[in-house]
Amino acid sequence: MNLILFAVPFFLLLIALELIADWRSGKRTYRLSDTINSLSAGVLSRAVGILTKFATVGIYLLSLDYLAVWQLSADSLWVWLLAFVAYDFCYYWNHRLGHEMNVLWAAHSVHHQSEDYNLGTALRQTSTGWLFSWLFYLPMAVLGIPGEVFITVAALNLLYQFWVHTQHIGKLGWYEWFFVTPSNHRVHHAQNPLYIDRNYGGVFIIWDRLFGTFHEEQDSEPVIFGVTKPLASWNPLWANAQFYVQLWHDAVRAERWQDKLTIWFRRTGWRPADVAARYPMATPDLSQFRKFDIALSRSQQVYAACQFAVTVLGTVGLMAAGEQLGLGAALLLSAWVAFTLYATGVWLEDRPHARLFEGLRLLASTATVLWLLASGLLSGAAFWLGLSAAYVALSVWGMGHSKRLPDQAASA
Repeated sequence: MNLILFAVPFFLLLIALELIADWRSGKRTYRLSDTINSLSAGVLSRAVGILTKFATVGIYLLSLDYLAVWQLSADSLWVWLLAFVAYDFCYYWNHRLGHEMNVLWAAHSVHHQSEDYNLGTALRQTSTGWLFSWLFYLPMAVLGIPGEVFITVAALNLLYQFWVHTQHIGKLGWYEWFFVTPSNHRVHHAQNPLYIDRNYGGVFIIWDRLFGTFHEEQDSEPVIFGVTKPLASWNPLWANAQFYVQLWHDAVRAERWQDKLTIWFRRTGWRPADVAARYPMATPDLSQFRKFDIALSRSQQVYAACQFAVTVLGTVGLMAAGEQLGLGAALLLSAWVAFTLYATGVWLEDRPHARLFEGLRLLASTATVLWLLASGLLSGAAFWLGLSAAYVALSVWGMGHSKRLPDQAASA
């Protein structure tokens, strides 16, 4: 059972409820472009996950066959409890190293790039974390925790973390001592020097208290969300590539071959001395902090929101059919998702070529539907062709009625 897929409607419902709470409290924890960017990263992550889960789950199952010291039974409650706690312990070290090593931060930084903090931020996930994260869970295979138990507790751990991404819940008394809460997780998403790189637990905050990485949220130090090197983009593909590109540039520019190789595995933020001297990076002044934003007209925002909703529906369908798709179909559909999200990011950034990319995206969407029909993955050609034609027509109409703000149109 795909627990994440079944949870999607509840995620969307809770986001809607948080928006109502925003309106009633007068808080403004959501901005349309930032929210779409966060959700785009999540959608891209799930689409890529269709391709990568065979590798990650396969590695775990293979390790279980060759490394397990015991063969534990999924029928025993204590095995499930052990797995739940063990997974969170492994997650703590995966998460902590994700902040403390350059190449791991390159993957994990995606989750921290949003300068807002809300339930939408919870769904902002990396598409490259799978490259190394499987290493941290091998001890569970050594213990003999069955594959179905591992997959289930992993999903439960991720589901728990959703609700703590909110500014509408304060401190929770004794619960703060044992579990991850909205308060202590807000600290984790801070870029304030006082808070940075703290509170790594997924479900249990006990690990942070035991290993010296806990910090309490303080009223005297309001959290400033985001990363110290801002993304400054609504492009989910660039969000995943940004820090890798920075590391690559530094590696190429370094004079010593040792630095070229080791920069990837050094502590986060480390740069070769010669590169840092020739290409210095400004230290952020949080007293002058301003959130990244690009003003859009109401019609541009409505168009982006509608197109993104269609992408979400398509991705949910991809997730639902994931296990029945062949590699070719999964690759094609994932490519469609990636290009669609890229085009949406271009639109949100109000680029001069945004309408060109929208046209290409509509052509790609039509071609994808035709391919699915021709390959037999979709039935009911008349229905899907009619729906596609209506979608393209409405999209073209929407583009024609999406007016740029006067100052933007004049400067284009």
